[in-house]
Amino acid sequence: MQMATSVKLEQHADIENDIWERVKVRLRSSVGEDVYTSWFARMDIESVSADCVRISVPTKFLRSWIQAHYSDLVLTCWQAEAPHVKRVDLVVRSAMRCPPPVKDARTQIDERATSRNDNRPVTELRVAATAPVSASHDALGGSPLDPRLTFGTFVVGRSNTLAHAAARQVAEGRRGDSVMFNPLYIHAGVGLGKTHLLQAVTWAGNSGAERKVLYLTVEKFMYGFVAALKSQTALAFKEALRGIDVLVIDDLQFLQGKSTQAEFCHTLNALIDAGRQVVIAADRPPSDLEALDERVRSRLAGGLVVEMGSLVEELRLDILKSRVTAARTHHATFDGISRKNHHA
Repeated sequence: MQMATSVKLEQHADIENDIWERVKVRLRSSVGEDVYTSWFARMDIESVSADCVRISVPTKFLRSWIQAHYSDLVLTCWQAEAPHVKRVDLVVRSAMRCPPPVKDARTQIDERATSRNDNRPVTELRVAATAPVSASHDALGGSPLDPRLTFGTFVVGRSNTLAHAAARQVAEGRRGDSVMFNPLYIHAGVGLGKTHLLQAVTWAGNSGAERKVLYLTVEKFMYGFVAALKSQTALAFKEALRGIDVLVIDDLQFLQGKSTQAEFCHTLNALIDAGRQVVIAADRPPSDLEALDERVRSRLAGGLVVEMGSLVEELRLDILKSRVTAARTHHATFDGISRKNHHA
């Protein structure tokens, strides 16, 4: 009886996923590839009830933008595939952020990134297990960091070697060192590792007290700036940002608003002119960020612009193996579950 129920649930989930895939095809056809990649590529289906579909997105900004500009289109696409759907609810999903394991306050974790081609360590990073992000960063409203996204868990392949090497060079820099390329601008499609590299740079930089490294999604940057304006603390906000040694900005393609763009441009210029490092990630090269002012695009293109290419089959397999290893480390019953599902 339980097996029959399980089979029915799996079949129902498969049907929902098939409908969702067709809905995404309709969305892509309606808005074009660029708009779809920017706004819809990171949507995930959460549940489908009698007349309501629940879809999740990673940030509040995405949810607000889609609700304001595309809610009717999303509903229309769903109704074209499933006429019983009367409402589409957008929610913000929360990423799992488990603290790294700590055996002792003095324990240090050795993280070694291995190359695809052999078993020799590409490089080594020693991170204090209890090293927190600086309290001054919390005051600035730094975005949360996922402890899994470090250089030690990043799988290096032909398509991301240059981006990885550039990020490592930034992470291993010291205060007072000359900046070789500024900004470091990494662009790639969804799911190719941009955020992983940016958070790895932040974790590495915050492993010691020498440099102040701040990681912000562009949504968090916009929120912080607007909040500072409302509370009349804009000057303090600007001065705090300009005191950062390494500013890391993720998802720049979502930067909106003339005043916010102007403040971002001023911050970018101030940091670069002062010899501070800026690292930025987006889903396209600077020249294709049409919503940004030409001066901002020009300054972004003045540093090192690196594209992370698509994942070839060999690299996908290496990433899968890495995730399986991580799952076995954190979940003692993982092998048992895998075998059970395989035999079923």
